[in-house]
Amino acid sequence: MLESDTFWALVGLILFFVVIAAVGAPRRIVTALDARTQRIRTELDEARRNREEAQSLLAEYQRRRRDAEAEAESIIDEARREARRLTEEANEKLRDMVERRTRAAEDKIARAEAQAIAEVRTRAADLAVGAATDILEKRVRGGTAKRLIDASIDVVRQRLD
Repeated sequence: MLESDTFWALVGLILFFVVIAAVGAPRRIVTALDARTQRIRTELDEARRNREEAQSLLAEYQRRRRDAEAEAESIIDEARREARRLTEEANEKLRDMVERRTRAAEDKIARAEAQAIAEVRTRAADLAVGAATDILEKRVRGGTAKRLIDASIDVVRQRLD
């Protein structure tokens, strides 16, 4: 048995395990594995926290985007209402201006018409007085003629005014 290679291989293996145990290799291996396990747990916990933080940031940014879209929509609606109001106000002012200008033009036309009628009456009165004067001068002579002419002129003027 002492001469068998298998026996000495077994003795060598046992001595190897005894030396490893004496040096404290199993404790070191276990400690190293425990440290690695702890490091992996820490990394997993940090990854979980980072994921949760990322999700909360994503939710916050989505909420902000929705709020910004709602505010933009509100601003657009307000701008549309303001544009409608300004358009209606401009149209109303335009209608008022057109009405005022129409009235002013009508008043100007009426004044021009009244002035033309007055000028025609004045001209007609002057022509009638001139014609009456010519007729009376040709038919009547002397002081009587002058009295009749003056009376006729007064009557014509009163009727034309």
